[in-house]
Amino acid sequence: MSAEKKIIGARLREVRESSPYWTRGEMARLLRDKATPQELPHIAHVKDLTDMIKQWEAGKWIPRPRYRALYCRLLGKPEAELFGVESDAAPSLGSDFDLLAQGDLPARIDAISGGRVGSGVVADLSARVHGLRLADDVLAGGDLLAPAFRELRTAVRVYEESTYTEDVGRELLTVIGEFAQIAGWIASDAGQHRRAADTYRLGIDAAREAGDGTLVSNLIGSLAYQTSNVRDAREALALACEALDAAGPDATPRARALAWDRVAWAAARAQDAQTTTRALGEARMALDEGGTVEGDPAYLYWVDAGELQIMEARAYTELRRPLRAVPLLVDVLGRYDTTHTRELALYLSWLAIALADANEPEQAAAAASRMLELSADVASERTAKRANVVLNRLRHFADVPAVRALLDNAQDA
Repeated sequence: MSAEKKIIGARLREVRESSPYWTRGEMARLLRDKATPQELPHIAHVKDLTDMIKQWEAGKWIPRPRYRALYCRLLGKPEAELFGVESDAAPSLGSDFDLLAQGDLPARIDAISGGRVGSGVVADLSARVHGLRLADDVLAGGDLLAPAFRELRTAVRVYEESTYTEDVGRELLTVIGEFAQIAGWIASDAGQHRRAADTYRLGIDAAREAGDGTLVSNLIGSLAYQTSNVRDAREALALACEALDAAGPDATPRARALAWDRVAWAAARAQDAQTTTRALGEARMALDEGGTVEGDPAYLYWVDAGELQIMEARAYTELRRPLRAVPLLVDVLGRYDTTHTRELALYLSWLAIALADANEPEQAAAAASRMLELSADVASERTAKRANVVLNRLRHFADVPAVRALLDNAQDA
């Protein structure tokens, strides 16, 4: 984390703990009280805002402009005094996120300058690609595009400009494939779909040359996921089945579960209920086999029963089966990590749709309201598109007061 974030975080904690001392929860309520009626629908609820205050005070990131304005109103202080930056000059979160600090690797690569590299550089690159994955858990595509493609170019440069043993060469190809997967994912989230598809294909070529079937499967599955969301669902289903074949029967349980998960989503988007149901069952059975996670690639860290439950709920929402989707989503969202703002907003969007399908417009409006609050400052094209989907669906209930208020606030935002 940057020194500036640490300083601002300490300052915010100091003003909160000064007389009259406020807990973070009290601070969250007071900040919400300072929002205008037009702003309030876009301000996080007390629970989420309390967690955001904790992250700000820890120096993880700097409050976005709307929250800086609330701090200034509450404390009666100018923004420069509290934050040391102008209101329109908030730094990009992705530019100096601590997991992606440049460190000494670029200097080492410059020093190599066509020389021989070994497993040490591969280990450094592997650590950096995983740092990028962890950053993607809490930051959106628009924040991470530049560092993601910078890291990918670095890995390609090492492979093209250095010498190494055959084994190290295979490891470098695997790392390039892993960087391509997360960079493609980030580009897709930012709405750069062609760039994402080209990056996935680069990674597929690298992973195939490395002989890494599990990575090939993950990359094709990622391409299938994007295709199911932005292009033809039948094409996506064919790609997802290709990813399943690439994983093969000897892949680890979590790798097979993820491959079946991609098949389920593509099938649901294609309105193929039979294939969706079968794929969800196969994913659960694969994950139930257990096994040790030590044998899994690091990029499968997020695949667990909770994530499969989310996919099951999303699939049932796509199939217009709200009685199955709503309980699953409510259960998951009740324990979901609130620091993963983008994903939380996306899952709330499916809950809103499922509740609307269940003819519960008031509850759907509540879920949609929270979704819009969380996604207001998230630089993600996916969340922006989902917000439009939710609002369009709720227009069928425009005569319901809670929905009408939500639609009016969204139009004024």
